[in-house]
Amino acid sequence: MNLAFTPEENAFRDEVRAFLAEALPGDIQRKVRRGQQLSAEEHVRWQNRLNERGWLAPGWPVEHGGTGWNPVEKHIFEEECAAAHAPTVVPFGVGMVAPVIIRFGSAAQQRHYLPRILDNRDWWCQGYSEPGAGSDLAGLKTRAERDGDHYVVNGQKTWTTLGQHANMMFCLVRTDPQAKKQAGISFLLIDMNSPGITVRPIVTLDGAHEVNEVFLDDVRVPVENRVGEEGEGWTCAKFLLTHERTGIAGLGHAKQALRHLKDVAHHQTHRGRPLIDSSGFREQIARTELELMALEVTNLRVLAAARDGSTPGAESSLLKIRGSELRQRLSDLTRRALGPQALPFFADFLAGDDDGLDNQADEKQALTAAVSAQYFNRRKLSIYGGANEIQKNIVAKTILGM
Repeated sequence: MNLAFTPEENAFRDEVRAFLAEALPGDIQRKVRRGQQLSAEEHVRWQNRLNERGWLAPGWPVEHGGTGWNPVEKHIFEEECAAAHAPTVVPFGVGMVAPVIIRFGSAAQQRHYLPRILDNRDWWCQGYSEPGAGSDLAGLKTRAERDGDHYVVNGQKTWTTLGQHANMMFCLVRTDPQAKKQAGISFLLIDMNSPGITVRPIVTLDGAHEVNEVFLDDVRVPVENRVGEEGEGWTCAKFLLTHERTGIAGLGHAKQALRHLKDVAHHQTHRGRPLIDSSGFREQIARTELELMALEVTNLRVLAAARDGSTPGAESSLLKIRGSELRQRLSDLTRRALGPQALPFFADFLAGDDDGLDNQADEKQALTAAVSAQYFNRRKLSIYGGANEIQKNIVAKTILGM
């Protein structure tokens, strides 16, 4: 198996770099580099740039507006975007519900929703997790009862990322409470402006409003907004989770975090000399870099197999486990490298207000201002997209035969 990039793939990397240098707005790039939160308008502005180039939906079929990239090209694109401090595309429309609509939706649903996702008229959120149904998603209790040509939906969803911006939600609901857990679930597309929907913010440890609770009280949803047949929602959910875990190792972001860590260690002093010269800390950086290199080789093996027509199985679980653990370790090492300087973080600054550092922040201060907030935020990496404990069970069953 040849893991080296082909001349064509290296040429593609150069093309991506040239596009990012030209098209990525400087104000957005600066906020991403500093770890500040982007507004909805800034996300949409960048995604419109990608759409104008035809690069917003690399995972879609070409006939629906996709790029036709193979898995290696998609990996190169994501890695270069992370290196250039480009925002991550909000995944809920492009990367999650759209593939479900393409695979299971009606022609009418495809004609209506796919163009609206590409041109960012619709902002989607995910209605999966509930207070008592996260890792055990099939235990969800939100119910939808048929009333003529509508469903009446009642229940609660939680950890709804960026739901405060969304005008649409894809939602798993229980339409047959008598059926087995997976068999009684359906997949609905819900207008967030419908009467009976309440979005309540959840403020996380880093002080951010990123996730929400969503309450649905007698919300009427047209039957035509169901994707697939009634009771086939679990099939849609499994398909969507496969797409959610594509690239979940986050190699591009981990490599960028490693570069930041090294820069911090070069500039921080310990007993009068750069921290990078401390053998103990240098050893921790080296061990992390070696493990990241090993993860990258494993990821390239999976990508090469996918390029040759293979479908990844439990390998995606291994990538998710190691990728999330390494990104958490990198954020922890950066926090430790800064020592007391990492203790405070400024809510105004993180929200995009440069006055949060009293107008005295140089670039170095700005790059350290978000370190503690990022450390807290990265705690979620081992939970979302399938908790690491669940991924380990998958590996144990499918690879180790336990």
